[in-house]
Amino acid sequence: MLTLAFDTSSQTASIALLRDDVIIYDVVINSGINHSEVLLTAIDEACRHTGVKTEDIDLFACTLGPGSFTGLRVGISTLKGLLFAAGKPAVGVSTLEALALNVKGNAEVICSVMDAGRGQVYTACYSCDGKGFLNRLCPERVLDPNEIVLNDMSQDTIFVGEGAVKYSEILMEKSKKVKIACSMQQYIRASAVGILGREKFFRNELLSPAGFVPVYLRSADAQPGRGLFEH
Repeated sequence: MLTLAFDTSSQTASIALLRDDVIIYDVVINSGINHSEVLLTAIDEACRHTGVKTEDIDLFACTLGPGSFTGLRVGISTLKGLLFAAGKPAVGVSTLEALALNVKGNAEVICSVMDAGRGQVYTACYSCDGKGFLNRLCPERVLDPNEIVLNDMSQDTIFVGEGAVKYSEILMEKSKKVKIACSMQQYIRASAVGILGREKFFRNELLSPAGFVPVYLRSADAQPGRGLFEH
């Protein structure tokens, strides 16, 4: 089973190819916000490098958000174009969950934190179940960094994402059991999107082209004073 996955939710774009559960291509491109100029070319290069033809791809996966409004639209529009041409199954993946996968197994609780601008962050927390799958512990939210409240201060917690780096001083004050992921783990990799996409495929969580809608979060969830674990 061949999976093509990509992410365009931030300043970097990422493209990956997986053959079954083996990553055969994974690249991150620092393209700023001009993903529309590089994404299709990067996908063509991925296929050329691996000897894969687009018609051979069995599953497409891309991030739905949250993230850059423009970047998400570029990624989703590209995916819809590929689906129109190929007619293959497709899945959408959360950027926050893809980030969390970077540090799976490094702590009891994983808190993904993406810079949302305006002094806010996109965030959600995850744990890992006995089968190695990520479980989300709270809704995805937009919050001020100082509004992030950990549910259990006794648990080892790791913060991951560019927002975690930007607001590390605030986050490190949350608990003595908090740490920040290393620099190599702070960016969304399309290989993580592909891994999560395969999990969704086997759970039959497929989307039609019309179902690919960007997840922006901003207006609905930017409510001051709501802690991370408040529903």
